[in-house]
Amino acid sequence: MPPLAHELASPQQLETPDTLHTKEWLRRYQRIRQASERLCQPLCTEDYVIQSMDDVSPPKWHLAHVTWFFEAFLLAPFQPRYRPLDPVYDHLFNSYYETHGVPFPRPHRGTLSRPTVADVYRYRAHVDAAMAELLESPPPEHAGEIVRRVELGLHHEQQHQELLLMDIKHILAQNPLCPAYRDDLVPPPAETPGDLAWLEHAAGIREIGHDLQTGFAYDNEGPVHRQFLEAFQLANRPVTNAEFLAFIEDGGYARPELWLSDGWQQVGQAGWQAPLYWVRREEGWYHYTLGGLRPLDPQAPAVHVSFFEADAFARWAGARLPSEAEWEVAARDASMGGNFVESDHLQPVAATARGSAMAQLFGDVWEWTGSAYRPYPGFRALPGTLGEYNGKFMSGQMVLRGGCCATPSDHIRPTYRNFFPPHARWAFSGFRLAREA
Repeated sequence: MPPLAHELASPQQLETPDTLHTKEWLRRYQRIRQASERLCQPLCTEDYVIQSMDDVSPPKWHLAHVTWFFEAFLLAPFQPRYRPLDPVYDHLFNSYYETHGVPFPRPHRGTLSRPTVADVYRYRAHVDAAMAELLESPPPEHAGEIVRRVELGLHHEQQHQELLLMDIKHILAQNPLCPAYRDDLVPPPAETPGDLAWLEHAAGIREIGHDLQTGFAYDNEGPVHRQFLEAFQLANRPVTNAEFLAFIEDGGYARPELWLSDGWQQVGQAGWQAPLYWVRREEGWYHYTLGGLRPLDPQAPAVHVSFFEADAFARWAGARLPSEAEWEVAARDASMGGNFVESDHLQPVAATARGSAMAQLFGDVWEWTGSAYRPYPGFRALPGTLGEYNGKFMSGQMVLRGGCCATPSDHIRPTYRNFFPPHARWAFSGFRLAREA
């Protein structure tokens, strides 16, 4: 087993917060916190401080922000003896919680040479020691709430582990040297996914969403509600690089009739001619990966495409993107296995399933859907400041499903709703097609 895969291997599924002793949560806390630091081990000090665009955060900021989360939402309210290492960190590492305080402006995170990388690691150690004390002996009257917040905080840190890899990739990709984050990644399997096949789904009323009383989920995943779906067909795998290349060669980026108005404007303003990280050379197409610049794998899922590009391709192909309800219905009984961070490819790989088998619903690429990120019927945000976690972003975003090659495998569910603006491309985002039955 590769080093990273061994270090990040998931334990058996944990019990619910009500039945789990807080010391077991401490062990899970320590495992996930250590995983974040291992992801940063291949970095040089200089890599930790770069912010390559507004949507990217310096790696040291990620490490500090997830630490601030435990300090702000667990130690401050539940550990009277706790003293901050530096009170100003509450301002520097608050991401967007306006009801908590004044967040430091996101576009300026890369201007902070101090605290140093070493200071950030000292901050993590300081908070970890206090969290260990809290979880070794929690106040009995607050034990249930402490465990619930620890669970949320750990899933939050796993989100940032994925973001760390996305942001590190974007940071290193700006360098003409095309440096590799790691040169020992597991090579992709030699697979040919075969022709795209369409799987039928009958019309009917379906239950969508997560029962928030049965195991962890973010508040935006519930409540369970009913939707009527017309009969539809869903592709058995995501669109591949070879298929997307055919779109490019057919003038896909030069045909306004294929694009939504905002997407066509984005193509013109940004000069898009191919997915992010694609590089054309005399000998063919390459793409930048966390293992450096490599020849484009034609069989692997297309990745680093925006919603606009996915939508334009679907129109070119005579299809459409699935709604998130259609995607969830198809994924409900599918295997949760896939190419996650533990596989140690850190890049999408070709599908192994063919024909009538549904492939790659989980892992490899986050899949764009045609659904806007809006609240489900009956949605209620978490009370207090934690209510800002998801609800405030339900405008101007599109939903993605399924996780990706940088997602921890115990962090994903069929009901998980990720979301990004439609122009975003630096995430590990791809898509599969749908059409009417």
